[in-house]
Amino acid sequence: MAENHSSSLDIRRLSPAEWALAFPVIAQLRSLDQAEFLKRARRQSHSGYELVGAFQDSKLIGVMGMRPVHTLARGAHLHIDDLVVDAATRGSGAGRAMMEYAEADARARDMTAVFLDARPDAVPFYERQNYAFHSAPSMKKVLSPS
Repeated sequence: MAENHSSSLDIRRLSPAEWALAFPVIAQLRSLDQAEFLKRARRQSHSGYELVGAFQDSKLIGVMGMRPVHTLARGAHLHIDDLVVDAATRGSGAGRAMMEYAEADARARDMTAVFLDARPDAVPFYERQNYAFHSAPSMKKVLSPS
């Protein structure tokens, strides 16, 4: 797949050797220390999870975690687990460019949809990218240790 370039903005997959570079940005979204972040990313990578970086003038300013999913209800689709742009560079177009990258990646895999869970304060951003609420609400139950 061709890389996305937009006025010195480069969107590309991160190699596992680069994952530690993503931590300062992902830490703005997730409350994890670096060791736990790397451990979880490695574990998730066994199921297809990948980290994508947005670079502006060679500096990592955004990170997206995504994975292919196949379910009976939705068929083959791409799920975006994490999307964050460094607070100092929000509004730079990096978030939009990463979403475009994910959509192109899903199409290249013959997937027909991209799903994600959005924080309430991020909903307007996703709506501007033409994402809409879907009918299946997300629910959870936290299990106590046995």
